[in-house]
Parts: sequence; C-alpha cells; structure tokens
Amino acid sequence: MLPECQLFGTLGCHLCEVAEAEIMPLVEHGLLVELVDIADPDDLTEAYGLRIPVLRRVDTGAELDWPFDSQQVVAFLR
Repeated sequence: MLPECQLFGTLGCHLCEVAEAEIMPLVEHGLLVELVDIADPDDLTEAYGLRIPVLRRVDTGAELDWPFDSQQVVAFLR
C-alpha cells in the first residue's frame, strides 16, 4: 500500500505544476497526495518558501525536495 503524501507548493509556481504532473501517474495508481498551499499559514511559508515544491510522506515525515522525477518518487515511497 502506498503511503499518503503532501505536496507543498503555492499558486502560480511553475515548478509546483511540473511536480504535480510528475506525480499524477502515481496518483492514478492509488497514491494519495494532499496539495498544501504554503502561503497560509506563515510557518509553512518560512519552512518551505525557498524549497517548493516538496513532497512529504505523512507516515514518516520524510521529504523529497525538487527536482525529482517519477522514478525518484517511487524510490522515496518504498
């Protein structure tokens, strides 16, 4: 079973859109991904403002910073 994830990003972020497109095939195969906008609250902006997009596993808290491709995401989820 695939772990639940969060994708930290914000509206208007081109790299965030590219990251979403990269993980979409995995979502179509059952990966649950919550899109989290870092613009609110402020603590997320501080933590992720210079790093987005970031994929985070909910179960372990492990984070995968951009750039990543689908193969790296699969390895990250194992």
